[in-house]
Amino acid sequence: MSNYQDYHHSDATNGSGGIAFALVMNLIFTVIEIFGGIWTNSVAILADAVHDLGDTLALASAWYFQKISGRQEDRRYSYGYRRFSLLGATITAMALFLGGLYILSEAIPRLFHPETANAKGMLGFAILGIVVNGLGALRVVKETGYNARMVAWHLFEDVLGWTAILFASVVLLFKEIPIIDPLLSILITLYVLYNVGKNLKGVMTVFLQAVPDGIDMEALNRDIATVDGVVSTHHTHLWSLDGEHHVFSAHVVVAASMDRIETDTIKDRVRQLVLDAGIGHTTLEMEQASNSCKIADESPLADNSLRVASNGKKG
Repeated sequence: MSNYQDYHHSDATNGSGGIAFALVMNLIFTVIEIFGGIWTNSVAILADAVHDLGDTLALASAWYFQKISGRQEDRRYSYGYRRFSLLGATITAMALFLGGLYILSEAIPRLFHPETANAKGMLGFAILGIVVNGLGALRVVKETGYNARMVAWHLFEDVLGWTAILFASVVLLFKEIPIIDPLLSILITLYVLYNVGKNLKGVMTVFLQAVPDGIDMEALNRDIATVDGVVSTHHTHLWSLDGEHHVFSAHVVVAASMDRIETDTIKDRVRQLVLDAGIGHTTLEMEQASNSCKIADESPLADNSLRVASNGKKG
């Protein structure tokens, strides 16, 4: 007694193309950075080169998991592969944290022992870095989901980093202030790590099957209780597969006098309410008030759902 709303999309629309573009651009630029950092003697460029080397691996995993996340359900993964995109987001976040820590470890000592850098070389690499990472960010920022969002922050971090290097190089062209290079690297790294942490927290709530942000589960229960013929609800659950595609299940109790046709009509109305709330996958079990449900009798959570639904009943 369930309804399944199709929530799958093809690989062509799941954001893997934008991530693949960013991956290729990042790999090419990482090689250029390694030689450029040595040539310019810039800790910011060298740190970013090592950071980008690790991020290239993270982008590769993000692309792979994003690509397979569009696969439909099979015998092993009955809900499909949507959650693999969360795994990609987690790996990318870990790479960003490790890269950020490396940058801090390189930049902080330079605050006390600043070194002169090749300002003209830094300027050229900064412009190239902004263009390369900016193009990648423009491709990925159009995508949705935690995985694409984490990749976008990776690219945004690089754009900010190169903007800082651009600023530092312009200053160094006119005045010898070598401390500006490590100082800007530290400030930008801390800012990016803070935002990556916020996104990672969101990923963890999805993994832990929290009620998705923006959906009031109690209000949804009350709305269902207002449908003519619904006596109460229990054993209601709401969670998200990947932060975008949500799943709802519930036991809906109808009056004992309802026949099969009337019950199916009520079911369709409840299903539409859930769909209107932005939930694409719905499983409903319809029960008559005259029949006792073992789950409702034994579960404290189910008892709470009954009270919420009953309190919201009109009349």
